[in-house]
Amino acid sequence: MSLTSALSIAQSALFNTSRQTSIVSRNISEASNPDYTRRSASLHSTAGGARIGDIRRATDEVLFRQNLSAQSGWHAQSSLSKGLDTLQVNVNGVDNASSPASALGALQTALQTYAATPSNRTLAESAVEAARGVVRSLNDGTAAVQSFRSSIDREIAASVDELNRLLADFGAANEEIVSGTRAGRDVSDALDRRDALLKQISAHVPVSTVMRSNNDMVLTTTGGVTLFETVPRPVTFAPTATYTASTAGNGIYVDGVPLTAGSGGNTSASGSLAANLQLRDQVAVQMQRQLDEVARGLITAFAETDPGGTLADAAGLFTWPGGPALPADGTLVDGLAGAIRVNPAMDSTVGGNPELLRDGGANGGAYVHNADDAASYSGLLNSYVERLEEPVSFDPAASLGTSRSLMAFSSEAIGWLESLRQDAARGAEAKEALAMHTAASLSNETGVNMDEEMALLLELEHAYQASARLMSVIDEMLATLMEATR
Repeated sequence: MSLTSALSIAQSALFNTSRQTSIVSRNISEASNPDYTRRSASLHSTAGGARIGDIRRATDEVLFRQNLSAQSGWHAQSSLSKGLDTLQVNVNGVDNASSPASALGALQTALQTYAATPSNRTLAESAVEAARGVVRSLNDGTAAVQSFRSSIDREIAASVDELNRLLADFGAANEEIVSGTRAGRDVSDALDRRDALLKQISAHVPVSTVMRSNNDMVLTTTGGVTLFETVPRPVTFAPTATYTASTAGNGIYVDGVPLTAGSGGNTSASGSLAANLQLRDQVAVQMQRQLDEVARGLITAFAETDPGGTLADAAGLFTWPGGPALPADGTLVDGLAGAIRVNPAMDSTVGGNPELLRDGGANGGAYVHNADDAASYSGLLNSYVERLEEPVSFDPAASLGTSRSLMAFSSEAIGWLESLRQDAARGAEAKEALAMHTAASLSNETGVNMDEEMALLLELEHAYQASARLMSVIDEMLATLMEATR
């Protein structure tokens, strides 16, 4: 080997070591960045030594796809679990203290106490006050459910805006990658940005990727709806400002195709958008139906009857905008829980007589049961207590059975929500564990290992020293040769 060749090899080694050291140093500086992928230099032998051919990113497409899927599932489950917790506190209160079931229990106790001493007007006032507590629970519950739906609707609108922004950023990164690949440039940073955007997009909707030439990527939902192909596809949603029990929320459309809501406590949804649709259009709507059925059951249970059996039953202690007629038996009335009121004829705060609860007659003399005005009369009060435990026909749309006592139905409404919350919480734990496991596995394959990088940096330092020593020896030899030729 000539001295010139040896010098060329030493220079090449120094240059390559310098480049490799720069790459390793970058790896070390980005070690804490979860969106950074480890780089390594690819060396190729040449006549004059070796050269760095390209910079390679550590990748594992299978693990990356698994992590995207796991992240989508976790974000959906987490959104559902948090939403259910919020709904439970807003509607039923801490430890279900403000639930309709608790208020009904207080009313039942007040009626039993009043029936034991029917001559006590104070107990009559207490019973009507307990009835006002039931009405407040139902009215406030309805307001809380519809406020929750409005809040989720706003969250959906914000998520859709964010998703469209992410798709636009994804398009810019993808264009940079395609043009850079064609030109032969290092596009590692752009690839990292695109992968990071994919993770963020997967938090909103489940994603699937297809690679084309020049590192071009096509992005679809797991259902096959295109999110990005050359240009981002629109994700559209029309917010609804105010919700009532009869309001149907607008859908989310990806490239004109409606996004499907999740179902179940351990939700089938992937991505927060599908989970939020489930909360807004299924869970909250179901709770509203249950509240409405409790209200309808109350109006029916406390209806006044004609002792003579000729007049139709009429709204008694509880009434509604359709009163004094009763709601249709076994048929849901949307928003009834928000419209139910204590009958003014029995409400002393508006000039009513609470003792009509004992005697009857809120709808006129034909409905009076205590015709002799006996102070010890308790028959009507006892019948009301009994009706709370008697089977009532409920609309199957409430999903709690079609024949239950009012007390049982209201308790089962709590159980329905608690069961859903438990399933959602367990699902969130499992899906979080899966997301963390796949993220850790992906990091082990593509992330930076500080011990390995420091060991490699030490090797490069030794290589640099050896190359520098070689150049020094060659310089000495050349100097000696030049001296000998003089």
